[in-house]
Amino acid sequence: MRKLRILLLPISWMYGLITSLRNSSYSWGIIPSWPIPAKSICIGNLSVGGTGKTPLVDYIVQHFLLQNKKLATLSRGYGRSTAGPQIVSMESTATEVGDETRMYKQKYGDQLLVAVAEKRKAGVELILKTQNNTNLIVLDDAFQHRAVKAGFSILVTEYNRPFFRDFMLPAGNLREAKIGRHRADLILVSKCPELSSEDKKRFQKALHMNGTPIFFSRIVYDKLKSFAHHSISDSIKNVLLVTGIGNPAPLHAYFKKNYRVEHLEFRDHHAFSAKDIRAIHEKFDTFASDSKAIITTEKDFMRLSEMIESTEIKKYPWLY
Repeated sequence: MRKLRILLLPISWMYGLITSLRNSSYSWGIIPSWPIPAKSICIGNLSVGGTGKTPLVDYIVQHFLLQNKKLATLSRGYGRSTAGPQIVSMESTATEVGDETRMYKQKYGDQLLVAVAEKRKAGVELILKTQNNTNLIVLDDAFQHRAVKAGFSILVTEYNRPFFRDFMLPAGNLREAKIGRHRADLILVSKCPELSSEDKKRFQKALHMNGTPIFFSRIVYDKLKSFAHHSISDSIKNVLLVTGIGNPAPLHAYFKKNYRVEHLEFRDHHAFSAKDIRAIHEKFDTFASDSKAIITTEKDFMRLSEMIESTEIKKYPWLY
């Protein structure tokens, strides 16, 4: 793998040059950036996938809803079959609007306006037209969308895979050069283990942020829930973990502390098919004799739940 990365470095340098020229064009005003005419927070990262943006968006939404604010979220709706700006309804499927956006809508219903749009300017305009008293728009994964300018930007980086140890695509996972971090108003370090004050100081020093606020966060997993209202046994010993997210390693490690785990890992935002479900069930039937369950994530549940009636999911102990 290391040799392959070295071979890909010249392409990474070229990609880095192109993205740097693009960012400079926005920063110097050669390409205009539209200031969003409402209070707005942009959540993003420098690398592709799996840093923990979705839990942060959810956390921010919960925080401001408790203050009775009129909120909206806007994202691309990754993997959706539709195109153009669209308001997400309770009837929208993950196929139509994407798994994360469906999750936000299913959790908060009428409390939250959820929109998807490839072009964020068109999405913001649709939000303000639909809900003109919006107090705050939360833009999910929009750090590289320089055509719009949010009022506040949060850059997320994962503790065990920080951007300062990474390389540009395709040799690494960075979407743009590390200097892009200076556009952030706040850095959130995600998925942290227990850290001492010295650990935090070392990490802060490595970030080179010169006074920008840096916060450290950790994941707290919720209680398991059943797909089809099965009773959840306290005697589970064997877990077939099924994931289609950017970085399932922390979740895998979490379950390994208490269960014997086998992991079926699919790519991020994987569109599960009936064939996939049959293969998962076949694996489940043979990987352990008793005290077992199939566990997946809330985001994966948004895609899998659409297949409950058309497959045998109801017959198996699926949990999320």
